[in-house]
Amino acid sequence: MNWQSDIIKNLDWAATISNRAGKQKVADQIVSKIKDGDVLGVGSGSTVFLTLFAIAERIKAEKLNIKAIPTSIEISLFCEKLGIPQTSLYEHKPDWCFDGADEVDPNKSLIKGRGGALFKEKLLISSSPISYIIVDDSKIVDKLGTKFPIPVEVFPQALLHVEKELLLLGATDIQLRPAGGKDGPVITENNNLLFDVHFKDIDLDMERKIKGITGVIESGLFINYNVEILVASNNGE
Repeated sequence: MNWQSDIIKNLDWAATISNRAGKQKVADQIVSKIKDGDVLGVGSGSTVFLTLFAIAERIKAEKLNIKAIPTSIEISLFCEKLGIPQTSLYEHKPDWCFDGADEVDPNKSLIKGRGGALFKEKLLISSSPISYIIVDDSKIVDKLGTKFPIPVEVFPQALLHVEKELLLLGATDIQLRPAGGKDGPVITENNNLLFDVHFKDIDLDMERKIKGITGVIESGLFINYNVEILVASNNGE
């Protein structure tokens, strides 16, 4: 028996998708890499959303056996809407992963986590032999932390301890991220809280230092991961 509901059928992306033409070109690049039998780690963001539609079309047209491991409830719901079969890390290891980023530096280090799914995103990227990171050219920076703070996922009862330790690491500003659609702070996919943390300088060891604080679940720093950057140019190239 099926649910008599239109909730999932009527789902759509909540915000306006900027640079849609450029993102669609990069989405098409991602989809062209898919082979029958692939297990895909699926990140978050508007380009990932567009890519899911193209994946669904290939599955339908070519009868491909594809499985997705989503990083968030939102992406899981869109996979369900589009008929993309889902699995988990209990059952499969990803063949590869695709995701977005907030900043990318010349060394292909990343800041991620504005969508609040940083822990699962890092878990999938760590589990995948290769990850394709899709960004606008506006996300390319010379130095991490230029435009965005580092998201840090924190166990709620460790909030003040983590704040103290981040200040000792040199944090210049720490903000508890407020929610947009509910009262109070953002609650992550794992029922934790999020700090947005600014540093004057982010060294190559900063990811390890932040993760070493008791109470930190994960940070949005991704340094020295096996990633390939795909840029959705804003000028349509």
